[in-house]
Amino acid sequence: MPRLDPDALLADLDPEQREAVLAVTGPVAILAGAGSGKTRVISRRTAYAIATGAARPDQVLVVTFTDRAAGEMVERLRLLGLPGVTARTFHAQARSQLRHFWPDHHDGAPLPELLDSKLPIIGRLARQLPGHYRFTPAKDLADEIEWAKSRRVPPRAYDSAAGDLGREPPVPLDLFVRVYEGYERAKARSGRIDFDDLLLETVALLEQDDAAAALVRARKSWFSVDEYQDTNPLQQRLLELWLGDRRDLCVVGDEDQTIYTFTGATSAFLTSFAQRWPDARQVVLVRNYRSSPQVLGLANRLLADEGRAKRLVATRPAGPEPAIARHASAQAELDALVAWISGRMRAGTAAAEIAVLVRVNAQLAALEAALTRASIPYRVRGVPFYERTEVRGALALLRRMAGSSGAAAQLRGTSLAAEVEARWRRDLGLQDEGAAARERGDEARERQASLDTLLAIVDGLIGADPTADAVVVLAELEARAVAEREGSADGVNLLTYHRAKGLEWDAVALPSLEEGLLPIRQAGDDPAALAEERRLLYVGITRAREHLLLSWAESRPGRAGTDSPRRPSRFLAGLRPPATRLGRAGSTAARSAGGARTTGAVLGDPLFEALRSWRLEKARELGQPPYVIAHDATLAAIAEARPGSMEALWRVKGIGPAKADRFGAEILAVVAGTPADPADP
Repeated sequence: MPRLDPDALLADLDPEQREAVLAVTGPVAILAGAGSGKTRVISRRTAYAIATGAARPDQVLVVTFTDRAAGEMVERLRLLGLPGVTARTFHAQARSQLRHFWPDHHDGAPLPELLDSKLPIIGRLARQLPGHYRFTPAKDLADEIEWAKSRRVPPRAYDSAAGDLGREPPVPLDLFVRVYEGYERAKARSGRIDFDDLLLETVALLEQDDAAAALVRARKSWFSVDEYQDTNPLQQRLLELWLGDRRDLCVVGDEDQTIYTFTGATSAFLTSFAQRWPDARQVVLVRNYRSSPQVLGLANRLLADEGRAKRLVATRPAGPEPAIARHASAQAELDALVAWISGRMRAGTAAAEIAVLVRVNAQLAALEAALTRASIPYRVRGVPFYERTEVRGALALLRRMAGSSGAAAQLRGTSLAAEVEARWRRDLGLQDEGAAARERGDEARERQASLDTLLAIVDGLIGADPTADAVVVLAELEARAVAEREGSADGVNLLTYHRAKGLEWDAVALPSLEEGLLPIRQAGDDPAALAEERRLLYVGITRAREHLLLSWAESRPGRAGTDSPRRPSRFLAGLRPPATRLGRAGSTAARSAGGARTTGAVLGDPLFEALRSWRLEKARELGQPPYVIAHDATLAAIAEARPGSMEALWRVKGIGPAKADRFGAEILAVVAGTPADPADP
């Protein structure tokens, strides 16, 4: 037994952390807000349980979400004097158990080899689909199979399960079932299993083999599960089987950082923990050790805008106020962003401590080009833009055009642009904007966005030099691809919100906060989808330690070089601190370099405040989220218009006939009962 000093393990903890560490037995739920030191709490709680005899080292299992997190936890425990404690993912622990029991159930055969990825098999099956469905990204199909397996739904039962849960696969249902069945057959023929099978087979083993279940439970009896908000139903069932009738279970998570529901994750197990364990102790970690009070103020207002009472408490010194700016155009926003990054670096912030987060991967290409022009080093975290499969395919087609001896090699200007677009439509499945917006899968939307972005780059190159042929355009694109590959590990970080989970930087920029981008267009008015989009923004905001920039553009280039007007993200409207006041159109004095202007409704507007109070009361009365009643952008528009009649209310953007009939009289009463702000012109 390691000799640990229990008092030393508690010495530098805050009151909430200390309470969590002391709760070493029975069911415990630790609600750990962003930056609240949950990794420290998990490792200290584990060590304290061992030091006080509440758990034996060999009986402990700390479950993490990723292999990287498991490695970090093992190192933390080693430094505390516990080199032998097990910290693993669900999949790693299940694989260990299956490897032990598999031969007994399969005539002495060893556990089959594990597929590195579903994508090669699914990619072949996707290319056999009819029509344009053959361009469906394998990742979207793989994600849907993962979702089905996380609910133990085999191909033959998918139709019924999807219907019951309102699930829409990335291709028509019959085609998806065909792919799912084909994948399972191909996997079986190869004699392999996938990562989902590790959990499925372990669950089946422990449900059907009492002796195996008893042996597994004899080896581990004290459990701690990190990132519990990302648990899917299959993982939850496996956890229940590991636990048996024991009670030493601690779950740690934050429902506001649930951003992987598309693969089956759900925060429902975290939020319902107290119902399933009525005597469970619940500890809330509210002190944030990462971000300045100003950054946390913004994060707290984002939650309050949804009617939430949760608040993170700052422990760091005060810092600068986060900047929220609008720009006349996408180019003006990009110029201002580069200027902001340059300014941060001149002020002493290392490039590696700066990050720019975007909603979809395709948004990175313009950032890469702008930073290259400004000689600012950068690194793309995740799959770089020019390494994406569809982009490589598009460049390969352009390369064939440039190397041909036919008419295509002679094309220039608009004729070249038209031929490039035509070939990408035919061979890569490039769609028009309307069809692309209807794509069902995340990867399909990313794919279309990447092709759109690349086509816009080609159009821009040709617009700058109408004499450019395929050789010239290809050379420029390949040069950009080389610059991307040679990105500096010490450069500015470029990545998506999903990739940013678990990371932090001194300075974070969140550009393109517009309707259609964040929230993404496909979220529509679906409350669950919009809630997840809000959580993405929350994750983005809470990555920043000190400096934070949020921005959007009033116009952005669309197809054929035309600019399309944009609206600010509905999430921005409630982010202004109460002390600020905005002009209705943005005053000249509010303008800053690069065409930036402050915008959006603020909590300081009396009518806006009154409308928000009415909405919160109405939401509580109806048992609905406030944003289902009306978005902040709609309330801001009402506050600006101050309608005096039902007819005037109907003209407010965001108020349709149904909402006017249902809430119109109450809204007009709030407007009539709120005096005009004397500061208004």
